Amino acid sequence: MTEESAVLGVGVLGCADIALRRGIPALLTTPGVRLAAVASRDGAKARTFAERFHCDAVEGYDALLARTDIDAVYIPLPSGLHAEWADKALRAGKHVLAEKPLTTSAEATAALVTTARERGLLLMENFMFVRHPLHGEVRRLVAEGAIGAPRAFHAAFTIPRRPDDDIRYQAALGGGALLDVAGYPLRAARLLLDGPPAVMGAVLAHDPARGVDVGGAALLRTPGGTVAQLTFGLDNAYQCAYEVWGSEGVIRVDRAFTPPPGHTPVIRIERGGEAEELRLPAADQFALAMRCFAATALSGDGFEDHAQDALRQAELVDEIRRMASAGRSTAGSPGVAGLSAN
Repeated sequence: MTEESAVLGVGVLGCADIALRRGIPALLTTPGVRLAAVASRDGAKARTFAERFHCDAVEGYDALLARTDIDAVYIPLPSGLHAEWADKALRAGKHVLAEKPLTTSAEATAALVTTARERGLLLMENFMFVRHPLHGEVRRLVAEGAIGAPRAFHAAFTIPRRPDDDIRYQAALGGGALLDVAGYPLRAARLLLDGPPAVMGAVLAHDPARGVDVGGAALLRTPGGTVAQLTFGLDNAYQCAYEVWGSEGVIRVDRAFTPPPGHTPVIRIERGGEAEELRLPAADQFALAMRCFAATALSGDGFEDHAQDALRQAELVDEIRRMASAGRSTAGSPGVAGLSAN
């Protein structure tokens, strides 16, 4: 069977809103993919999804993993459940695509990477925005010197306060701003800058009533000396943007991380007192992410690259958490907690 004729049977673990709105519709348009089943602990909810998307309904996640017609699973469960069910899926012989973050710690991610490697399976973290052509165009502009030599990167992803029962505020389910929204600007820094960044300092604002962080910032630096400043939060005015500062100009991108499929991206280039706007075609980054997952799983190539990418992301998130924690215990002012000059 050739890659072109192969079909990847996919099951979905959980009936999350993101799966309803974006994940499953994207799967249904992906070449080489057959949506086999959707599982929920609530049988009625699984049946509702199955009727809508014309697949089988399965009550219970273990029952879905036991099916022989499923080659891969998509996991849109709350973050705190990812490690358990990704591990079970890998041990059942399934490729895994999990919504970000893949797990809540580098240790848990490393364990999954080992399991996937031992079984020859694909393990992928779904930062779908990296598949959008917009960011490849920004990389090209920076590489070609459109703003001179890169000097700094500023990125923010902040959202307004959600209802009190939102899973983002539930520590047991992997809530908090660091795990929910910080990953986007962090992943963008890794994508766009000149080498793997190191965390130089961080601060997290905690909500003691909920036991989660609700915002924060991090300072990173690449081996080449480019500095990245990241801001993230769950109780802020909406921001979803980044800027790349160069020695001769600035590139600005709005709606950077979660554009709807019909959105026309704009790259603003400011240089020498003049500004230019490049408009790119709209793209469905969820569909592109699903195609990447399916093509990689069917080809058998690049498994280790995707696993290591997820592990490096988790290691940086852990380091941000560690730096912020160290700052809370040593700094006298919460405004500078965790910031380090070394």
